[in-house]
Amino acid sequence: MAHRVLAETTASVSELKRNPMGTVAAGEGLPVAILNRNEPAFYCVPADAYEALMDRLEDLELNAVADARLRDGKAPVKVSLDEL
Repeated sequence: MAHRVLAETTASVSELKRNPMGTVAAGEGLPVAILNRNEPAFYCVPADAYEALMDRLEDLELNAVADARLRDGKAPVKVSLDEL
């Protein structure tokens, strides 16, 4: 069965066990797909990339809340940055 690998760099579980920080470094700041029997088991994501991902998800959630509030039929209230 074919599996999508969503990373440019891959490593085996054995490689990860042997040299965890070297495996992370091999991704050069991007996720590394960890393979088990040539199938992706999980992704090793550097802390900076994970934090950026969490920030992006939070922004998307806040935008969804704002969009829902705009659709509720009430007129938006304009405020300046100083009023916030």
